[in-house]
Amino acid sequence: MKDLRCDVLVAGGGPCGLMLANELGRRGIATLLVDAKPGTAFNPQANATQARTMEHFRRLGFAPEIRAQGLPADHPTDIAYFTRYTGHELARLTLPTAEQAVRNVRGMAGSWSAAELPHRISQKFVEATLRRHAQGFDCNDVRYGWRLLEFSDQGDHVQALVEPVAGGAPQRVHTRYLVGADGPRSLVRQALAIPWGGHSGVRRDFMGGQMFAVYLRAPAFYDAFPHARAWMYVSVNHERRAFMASVDGRSEFAFHAAVHAGEDAEQWNEDDARRVFAQAFGRELEIEVLSCCTWTAGHSLVAQAFGRGRVFIAGDAAHLFTPTGGLGYNTAVEDAVNLGWKLASVLRGTSAPALLESYGQERRPLAERNTAYARQFADSVGLFAALPVLEEQGAAGDAARAEAARHLNAHVRLEFNIPGVTFGGRYDGSPIVIADGSAPPPDQPNGYLPTACPGGRPPHAWLEDGRSLYDSFGPEWTLLVLGPQPPAVDGFAAAAQAAGLDLKVVRHAAPALRELYEAPLALIRPDQIVAWRGFDARDAAAVLRSAAAIAQAGSSPR
Repeated sequence: MKDLRCDVLVAGGGPCGLMLANELGRRGIATLLVDAKPGTAFNPQANATQARTMEHFRRLGFAPEIRAQGLPADHPTDIAYFTRYTGHELARLTLPTAEQAVRNVRGMAGSWSAAELPHRISQKFVEATLRRHAQGFDCNDVRYGWRLLEFSDQGDHVQALVEPVAGGAPQRVHTRYLVGADGPRSLVRQALAIPWGGHSGVRRDFMGGQMFAVYLRAPAFYDAFPHARAWMYVSVNHERRAFMASVDGRSEFAFHAAVHAGEDAEQWNEDDARRVFAQAFGRELEIEVLSCCTWTAGHSLVAQAFGRGRVFIAGDAAHLFTPTGGLGYNTAVEDAVNLGWKLASVLRGTSAPALLESYGQERRPLAERNTAYARQFADSVGLFAALPVLEEQGAAGDAARAEAARHLNAHVRLEFNIPGVTFGGRYDGSPIVIADGSAPPPDQPNGYLPTACPGGRPPHAWLEDGRSLYDSFGPEWTLLVLGPQPPAVDGFAAAAQAAGLDLKVVRHAAPALRELYEAPLALIRPDQIVAWRGFDARDAAAVLRSAAAIAQAGSSPR
């Protein structure tokens, strides 16, 4: 048996593993990705790509490709609540279509000052795009229909065994690092004996307990639906709580219904899927069941460590969400963004292996933060009691619906207008963030104050030439030099060259940018996080050494 050799073995071909393959591939890191499934997802799965994730897709060059998929460009992306889909409308949050988002983002300020706005697209489309781009790198070997069997950390490398699912001889893999992006039942996490921490088994009337998922086709839905179109449709009644996201804006939907105590949804078939859908819709409607399964809501779990030695975990292998707010998939993508540049920098010999310790130090607190937000959103909607009176005619029904409208209109803004969650994640206390003594703004879900306080997302602005400020950043490290009379920065260029660090010096003279960043200099990491800001280049070498964990001269790649 001849060993396969690679720099990084990625177990798992969902959004996290594929994003990591893209981050590594663009940096020329030899990557082998294996996934037991025959291909990317058939079921819609996650249905919302947050603005920060879209900014990372923009950084990699394919945000327009992602935005062109999913719903038609003119399809509403509203979230709406009904007693039943043919019953009373209770609440609605109106949001821009895909084509409006592209136009609107250039005029937005404050909390929503961004290069990209959110996009409503099912995960199945995102995965296919990520896979296509990952396979475009010559250094990547992407193998669906292959699974990881076992591995052993040998100290200076990882020895692993993979095999084709359809049959055939196992293959040994000699890799520098292994990343388990292999889902909630992660073989990698279990082999490392890393336990979960957090909450599980939370029971709610909705989004807490067993859920029944149906991927369906309903060609007559819009003809029979008496309200304005939306993207997400939520039914709130005593018989069946459910939510449904439009997959293609025409006939395909991802439908998820709460399972009641005493019901055995594991035994449900297509007839049961039609029955449960009719309970949410308000009457029978012809549907084609493309697939159905059960899943469990009520998790807010985070692994107690994000890796050991040369082995790391990411995505659902490292954190499990109840999918309110769409935070699970988006948090997983940012795991890959964070880990990708660090693995590449260590493998190239630019950074010391200690840089990789910052992955768990930065991402685990973020996962705990985000799972807590998702739990808060699930409590807000799931603990609301949907009583029979909601559907009654007369004064009692009117009063109940008015109260439901007040609660759900507040809830939908709590869960779906979340610039603070999207942009406000920070790495305060990280060993590779150089604090400047300033305090970040309060962390709150529905408001975000742009700040260049080191450890967070750089404040965004649109440039006079029409580009996003982010479009001017380099592919790796960027030194922003701001204002009409900035200090000399030759020290940064010289220190970066000496360290072998790819640093792009970007100058913007506009006074407004200098005011936005509250300093003339800001060092931006490859994952577009402010690593440092300051007023001169006197400590340039020390700043770069700390922010990138620069390896000692003469050290070899790891």
